[in-house]
Amino acid sequence: MPYSLPVLGRARRATRLQFMALGVLAGTWGAHIPSVKAHYGLSEATLSVVLLAAAIGTLTSLLFAGRVVGTLGARGATALGAIAMSLALGAVLEYPGLPALLGAMLVFGAASSLFDVAINTEGSALESLGGRAVMSNLHGMFSVGGMTGAALASHLLAIGVAPRLQLFAVCGIVAVGSAVAVRGMLASHGGGDESGTKAHFAWPKGLLLAIGLLIFAGMTAEGVMYDWSVLYLEQDVGMTQARAALGYAIFSGAMALARFAGDFLRARYAEQVLLRLGAGMAAVAMAIVLAAGDPWVAMVGFAFAGAGLAPVAPILFNAATRVPGVSRAAAIAAVTSIGYSGFMIGPPLIGGLATATSLTVALGVVVVASALLAAGARFVPEKETG
Repeated sequence: MPYSLPVLGRARRATRLQFMALGVLAGTWGAHIPSVKAHYGLSEATLSVVLLAAAIGTLTSLLFAGRVVGTLGARGATALGAIAMSLALGAVLEYPGLPALLGAMLVFGAASSLFDVAINTEGSALESLGGRAVMSNLHGMFSVGGMTGAALASHLLAIGVAPRLQLFAVCGIVAVGSAVAVRGMLASHGGGDESGTKAHFAWPKGLLLAIGLLIFAGMTAEGVMYDWSVLYLEQDVGMTQARAALGYAIFSGAMALARFAGDFLRARYAEQVLLRLGAGMAAVAMAIVLAAGDPWVAMVGFAFAGAGLAPVAPILFNAATRVPGVSRAAAIAAVTSIGYSGFMIGPPLIGGLATATSLTVALGVVVVASALLAAGARFVPEKETG
């Protein structure tokens, strides 16, 4: 069905808020991973198992996320994902022990992937229906949310607000805000794309598989930064948790700025070039950070890494929706399933490497993943013109 410009504009604003909400939750979680580690007395190896539980929930959910989005619609699935994420994270310091924490992380991961697929499906539909690029802008709002969540946690930690109170308040606000914003999203995406093709999970193959593998490399690098950067700055660089959380905020802020410029750049330059240059810059920046081990070098390097990884998700998610014969939701779920496999491999890999060597050495995974992404950028299909 055709949509008027005011309806599309309202939907874009609502979807921006949803991307920001997801980013706030991700930033809050990243900033409080040291809080979880300290509260439950976890070693780095055990912490990696907790992160792995979230990744398993994420990947499992992706097998049916496309079907849920097809049944409930993007806005119904968004509301469900936001509420479940907020409940699981808001109580993350309240569980009676490790088994309950692992169960909650499964729920958290499953809800986050449903939320992710739903809002990316909505964003792709808005780009198609509106006839102009919006995906980089939307992913920029995710990064703004990540910066906001981490910066807020840094400030609240610095003034002595208890972590459990922070988590209750932030997650409660996000749940309510997302529930209000969901009313502005599209009621449906217009029939043709979703009704004529499968709306459930599609096994990646051919071009869809190639795009998924590139997302795997990019999300491995980005995910490691989200999960381990604050702990790295605190333990290996010697910063306080409050200051270390600012490193996460800087990474997300730089990513946001680069993504807000991304739609302009995508309209003027080849996407392969943008991916290659960005991923290469991220690899070099993180190599310098890890070699120097200096707080100021780390902050600057995190900014360059964030800017360099910024084009990955907007370009590759949208490229997946251009594969013929697969619905938007199914295509995004398919390639994201491979991408989130990086979150499954990353936590135990980083935890194991950190236990055997150091967290500094383990974070070399970011350098390797970024370099592989830069090398594989030539396989990304260029968008249609005209």
